[in-house]
Amino acid sequence: MSYEISWYAGGYQKNISFFESYSPMPKPAKRHIAIYARVSTQDQDPQMQLRELRAYAKSRAFTVAHEFIDHLSGTTSVRPELSQLWQTARARKIDTVLVWKFDRFARSTKQLIDALEEFRHLGIDVISITEQIDTGSPMGKAMFTVISAIAEFERSLISERVRSGLAKARAQGKILGRPKVNAETMKEIKRLRKEGKSLSQTAKQLGVSYQTVANHS
Repeated sequence: MSYEISWYAGGYQKNISFFESYSPMPKPAKRHIAIYARVSTQDQDPQMQLRELRAYAKSRAFTVAHEFIDHLSGTTSVRPELSQLWQTARARKIDTVLVWKFDRFARSTKQLIDALEEFRHLGIDVISITEQIDTGSPMGKAMFTVISAIAEFERSLISERVRSGLAKARAQGKILGRPKVNAETMKEIKRLRKEGKSLSQTAKQLGVSYQTVANHS
């Protein structure tokens, strides 16, 4: 594209031409995503989730690099496929995680916030197609901020209730913490342990906790 500027000086017309070169805006890089699906038991079929997730990925022209599927309850602390997803994410092999619903992925609000925060640090977006939240979009970022604020508020309330309860108990003269083990009990623990009693047997005989016996053996 060219431009020409004209003006008169000393009775003569002056012309200067400018040529502007430009290149088209580069197309956004194609997203490489990981799909994560979970059902609670081996008998349940994850295909409904997978069909919708794959269709969504196709509609957005995403490249599905990995699929991770767990057949475990959300309350299970160790989920093999979720662990594989984290390994893949930390290796920077994906830039987006696609889930059917956030409760398929996280067991609690706190776990969800912690996971989203780590994904953010890794430069990975998370999309929930049911909740229609994309943490890479302005609206998704705003939602994440709101959820984080609510979670922080809940933690503050719980902490305040705990402190208030402890203060009230102290004011009422209650002794807080585990009861102290007296010298006689400690002596008996040592004696029974020398006699070959196990930790659990000693604890049961003396009416104390397993950990108390372990601490004083």
